[in-house]
Amino acid sequence: MLPRPDLLSDRSPAGLEVFQLTTEPDVPGSHVYMEAQIFAPDSRRLVLHRSAHPHGSDPKDPEHAYLLCDLDAQGELSALTTELGATAPSISPDGQYLYYFIDETTMWGGRLTLKRVRLDGSGRETLAVLDGAIPGEALHPSRPYPLSTISSDGRRIAISAFLGDGRVEYPMQPEWGLLVFDVEPASVRLILRGESWCNVHPQYCRSLDREASRDLLIQENHGNITGPDGRVTRLVGGAGADLHVIRDDGTHLRSLPFGRDGNEFCQGHQCWRGQGGRVITSTVTRSPASARLIEGTPVEGFSHSGSALSGGRRMDLTRSHPQPDFHHFATDRTGARFITDSGPKDARGAIFVADLPADEDGELENLRFLLSPRSSWRKDSHIHPFLSPDGTAGFFNSDESGVLQAYMVRGF
Repeated sequence: MLPRPDLLSDRSPAGLEVFQLTTEPDVPGSHVYMEAQIFAPDSRRLVLHRSAHPHGSDPKDPEHAYLLCDLDAQGELSALTTELGATAPSISPDGQYLYYFIDETTMWGGRLTLKRVRLDGSGRETLAVLDGAIPGEALHPSRPYPLSTISSDGRRIAISAFLGDGRVEYPMQPEWGLLVFDVEPASVRLILRGESWCNVHPQYCRSLDREASRDLLIQENHGNITGPDGRVTRLVGGAGADLHVIRDDGTHLRSLPFGRDGNEFCQGHQCWRGQGGRVITSTVTRSPASARLIEGTPVEGFSHSGSALSGGRRMDLTRSHPQPDFHHFATDRTGARFITDSGPKDARGAIFVADLPADEDGELENLRFLLSPRSSWRKDSHIHPFLSPDGTAGFFNSDESGVLQAYMVRGF
């Protein structure tokens, strides 16, 4: 890894260190999306990817690969995948395996393969191959989502996919679905389907409690428009998206008190707070113009009332900030530490860390600037900051060199 003290400024706290983790001058490198479970529990090993961007990769790109980054070995990188179409990685909670999918799907055909490999590159296995209809359904998945999520006991992996057959034309809408794979014995089931699940962002609750660990946080994009081939031409309609929680057997669907009131809109990034049952989301408001961070808990029942949900506990974590303009974020494993980015109004994007309140009625505490990554702030170069599980290091992307690369900051 390459030291980059030049990315620090007079505003940066003393003792801060910045390193560039990927350095190929002609090939972009990137972290996987913030919510992805790509860290070993020791906080010393993580997965990033080569020839990719912050929102995924091209399944037909022969240059794409997932790489293990060993921080104890000065950021040494080693390839964990070589197969064309590798996507949707998740590291097992015990840190032994990288699980990933091979996307060879076509419209109403092809195959989707679940594989795993040890983090030392040995013991590669094929666990499941879905090369026909989903069991019990007359549906074939294609266009798998670039993110998967693994349960805290390591027994189940969820991923979403397109379910259309190429014949549904607007104003009718093809469907999307959420698949849950059991690792042992290998099996798969469809737990959710519908036209508004084009951008599900499935995230398993990280709780170690047996029941809570079955919960999946999901996003519903109301008013999206999808073409017959699965290409999304409108991601969300005027009322915006909302968030729900579902048990991974398809039961116990709940809702979260965010957005959809005509003034507050979910930005499309959310996550569980550490290993607990609270959810944090980023929202934009029209009046006053802002980008806020809101925390809430699920409410029983399936509702699209958003922030107007009765019985929904919600708290604006940034309510005392004079001009909140926060977008992407993540917490550490304990749910006590927090990292977020601000918009381009702050030196083309900036990274801040803070402490999350223990009090349910509290807000972000000790918010402090770390650095500006000098990102162009284009979608294919989003900063997307996140923390190591132990909260001692932060990770981000930037195209400040002219080529997207992955970085680490520590010492805060």
